[in-house]
Amino acid sequence: MEYRIEHDTMGEVKVPAEHFWGAQTERSLENFRIGTETIPREVIRAFAMLKSAAASSNMQLGKLGTAEGKAIEEACLAVLNGEYPDEFPLKVWQTGSGTQSNMNMNEVIAHIAAANHPELKIHPNDHVNMSQSSNDTFPTAMNVAAVTAITETLLPALDKLTETLKKLEAENAEVIKIGRTHLQDAVPLRFSQEIHGWTGMLETAREMIVSSLTPLKRLAIGGTAVGTGLNCPPDFDRICTGYISKLSGIEFTASDNKYHALTSKDAYVFTHGALKALAANLMKMANDIRWLASGPRCGIGEISIPENEPGSSIMPGKVNPTQCEAITMVAVQVMGNDAAVGIGASQGNFELNVFMPVLAYNMLQSIRLLADGMISFEKHCVSGIKANTERMKENLDRSLMLVTCLSPSIGYENAAKCAHTAFEDGSTLKEAVLKLGFMSSEDYDKAVRPEKMC
Repeated sequence: MEYRIEHDTMGEVKVPAEHFWGAQTERSLENFRIGTETIPREVIRAFAMLKSAAASSNMQLGKLGTAEGKAIEEACLAVLNGEYPDEFPLKVWQTGSGTQSNMNMNEVIAHIAAANHPELKIHPNDHVNMSQSSNDTFPTAMNVAAVTAITETLLPALDKLTETLKKLEAENAEVIKIGRTHLQDAVPLRFSQEIHGWTGMLETAREMIVSSLTPLKRLAIGGTAVGTGLNCPPDFDRICTGYISKLSGIEFTASDNKYHALTSKDAYVFTHGALKALAANLMKMANDIRWLASGPRCGIGEISIPENEPGSSIMPGKVNPTQCEAITMVAVQVMGNDAAVGIGASQGNFELNVFMPVLAYNMLQSIRLLADGMISFEKHCVSGIKANTERMKENLDRSLMLVTCLSPSIGYENAAKCAHTAFEDGSTLKEAVLKLGFMSSEDYDKAVRPEKMC
């Protein structure tokens, strides 16, 4: 491998000649050989937008020369277009401020710009990092990355799953089945009403996620090292945020309290809490679906789900609810990530949170897993759910909780006697009511009308 010599304030460093990074990136690679988790690609993209926006702002404010600024913008656009995917290799487990990742981006952009424009001298700190600090750029990038990922990937996946459930709801408007509470038979409801509960969980989770984005859209840029804005010209924060909004297509605002923006990650906790609520609802929905599909002969069997692959290496013909299992594992991971986000946000000292890389990693993994999981769950499971109406009717007719509609006529205690008698005798509810002499056959048929009970 060929090397070139780069230097920083600590001295010279050998860097692989084919790469565009510099001395500080190389030092991070050598000093943090921890795990395999690298800074998420969403953060890299957000950083590229931020560096372009900063260059544009510095040109507008007269701090950066036009030639240098345009060269930086051009290099940032190349990164945004995915032209340099191997230039950002740093691990999550680095300095808690993300300084090495900020410098990784600064160095790569500077070297790309210099390679494209040999006549220019572009310095990673003096030009690409102008008016900035790692302490305000990393929190800005992690917020932009999270909001963008939620907007562009999570919400569309959530909306598609909701749409499919609404179609399923419409298809089953007339199907009546027995309800269940505490895993025990309850009173009847329409299958569409059961699905409507699932739809409501998704719609409510979406509302909570969207509402949580408002604090996350307030950016730390302009605070520089400790929130005072040292070395940052007046109005840089507002102008830079405007350029970020233009590049991302999402309206961001400059935080009016930079001290809070640097030291607190409460907005991350708030948004991830909404993601955890979605995960909890998906867990519940997937569990309902796999219980209802259990069988095929010895379970509930009230619905069928697509058969996508063999379910056993030893039991021929067995098919399992694998998509339900996948989405519930995603939910478990998101719940675990929420613990990491909450603990990480509570840490740091004085003017800076120093758990930002792990916060960004967990947030973006949760968003990615939820989005991918919902797409898979909708495509390979929910879109293929079919009601087993014969089994639903059979269970409905056998249910003892139809006795609930008799309480107004014969009283709660007499209704309970009928239910217990039917269960102990193995008879139908109607047979028990007639045996105990509480109603005539004609009156029973008039009173027990499942379609009127739901």
